[in-house]
Amino acid sequence: MIDDSALVRKLLGQALAGAADFEVAFARNGLEGLELLHRFAPDVVTLDIHMPQMDGLACLDRIMIERPCPVVMVSSLTREGAETTLEALRLGAVDFVPKPEGAVSLHIEVFAPALVAKVRAAAGAKLKATLRLRERVQHRMGAAPVRRPRKETARAAGEGLVVVGTSTGGPPALEALLTPLPASFPWPIVIAQHIPASFTGPLARRLDSLCAIAVVEVAQPTALEPGCAYIGRGDTDVIIARRAGALAALPAPAEPGYPWHPSAHRLVTTAMEHVAPSQLIGVLMTGMGNDGADAMSRLHALGGRTIAEAEETAVVWGMPGELVKAGGAGWVLPLPRIAEQLLRLVPPCP
Repeated sequence: MIDDSALVRKLLGQALAGAADFEVAFARNGLEGLELLHRFAPDVVTLDIHMPQMDGLACLDRIMIERPCPVVMVSSLTREGAETTLEALRLGAVDFVPKPEGAVSLHIEVFAPALVAKVRAAAGAKLKATLRLRERVQHRMGAAPVRRPRKETARAAGEGLVVVGTSTGGPPALEALLTPLPASFPWPIVIAQHIPASFTGPLARRLDSLCAIAVVEVAQPTALEPGCAYIGRGDTDVIIARRAGALAALPAPAEPGYPWHPSAHRLVTTAMEHVAPSQLIGVLMTGMGNDGADAMSRLHALGGRTIAEAEETAVVWGMPGELVKAGGAGWVLPLPRIAEQLLRLVPPCP
């Protein structure tokens, strides 16, 4: 655990030590953390972002080069914290846990179980070191950034919809899914990514800057258009409805029956209420738990097409693994091939 606050180290250390399968070591800043990294050889590192001498991003960068291991960021819920956390996920962190606002001690009973669950899941996570190193080499060589085409509205190829569910490891997976798609992709894509509300706006803007298709956050009722991806606002659910006969994505208050938000299960279920199964494609990618697996299995049984990310590329093969175990995956594909399959199933209009 790397954190500059003695109180946070004490509280979070107690939370982790309370789980019998954890042994915890502590560092006060990034420099101490790097030294401890080689002596302690941890299975997982929890890493604060704002620290003296060496901040969390700089420390993460060194960890990924010197001794790659799963890292869970401990970040604030502010806009700045969200953008920094998304950068950490791009650099190789497998997950993050939002630090409670105000005094951590007042929220530790809620925060501790989330921390323990994410650290335990991270211990079995896979690191995509190859992609990370390639990006670093390109940056150091001064490679020119890829110029994205001007975004234009695609023509529709019949009324259809792609629905995507993901959680742990999702932001980098979404980047890998969406960046290969051309602006002419003819169906809208609606995404349920488990993430706090303050993170979805920065995530949508980041992906929009990288992708040929447009990427927006669903913060209000939004008509669905081809060539666009829509990310459900965090801490709420995103559902499909009809407005004036046309498909729309709506933010909906989180319901107790759905433990993860935005809920992939609820997204797929509402999509099936308004779109024929033959015109739906469900994609379930990396994430712990089973959100979306039952709904996509039902979609598959009704004739819809479903894709599960393969275990070999999933950071955590929970959600897609449950879909595969239920026999509900039409295709089980490594992450780089999912966009290719979407383009085969829904070829862009000429």
